[in-house]
Amino acid sequence: MTPLRTSDGTILVNRGFVPPERRAPATRPPPPPDRVVTIVGLLRASEPHGAFLRSNDPADDRWYSRDVAAIAEARGLGRVAPMFVDAEIQADPESYPVGGLTVIKFRNAHLSYALTWFGLAGLSLFGLVIVLRAKGSADG
Repeated sequence: MTPLRTSDGTILVNRGFVPPERRAPATRPPPPPDRVVTIVGLLRASEPHGAFLRSNDPADDRWYSRDVAAIAEARGLGRVAPMFVDAEIQADPESYPVGGLTVIKFRNAHLSYALTWFGLAGLSLFGLVIVLRAKGSADG
């Protein structure tokens, strides 16, 4: 997570995955310098309590959930936006960090929904036939 200072304040940018052998900053390019930059990515809400994850370890800078407030406090950033940006993949696929790893995939359950509603409609018609037959035999 890299802080991005804007005219309106600071927001954290998840620039991507860094393998353990590239964890030391000297083994990869530095973050963008103090100049105007454009960030393209996915705006996401802070995740202070990641479900089923290990606890964050601020002393070793190990974060298992994206707790924006805790990361900002541990790094002395002051006030930051309560969200972060997952940056898209870089133009150079060999550069680190590797961005664009956030996968957005919505569950496609249209067939099961259609079968459910057609099944309910069929059962309703069947129930209506039973009611009309019972009413007809009671009248006749």
